[in-house]
Amino acid sequence: MLVLTRKPGEQIMIGDGIVITVLEGRGDGVRIGIEAPRGVPIQRREVIEAIAAANLAAAEAGPDTEDALRGLMPPAAAPATD
Repeated sequence: MLVLTRKPGEQIMIGDGIVITVLEGRGDGVRIGIEAPRGVPIQRREVIEAIAAANLAAAEAGPDTEDALRGLMPPAAAPATD
């Protein structure tokens, strides 16, 4: 892991297309701004981990759990029933 010390307004470049700007520091937190190409996904780690866990649970689910999984999906995402 690379650890850098930056002041508000200073930037960090990752490759040619990603720029991280330190906006401000508050107590134990830091506000940052991220500029990246549209094709680069940017998400909080806990969100990515939750999505991965949900995908794993869905992959391991058998056909008898389809109704239970349907209840977890937003109504627009649930498949139509006949």
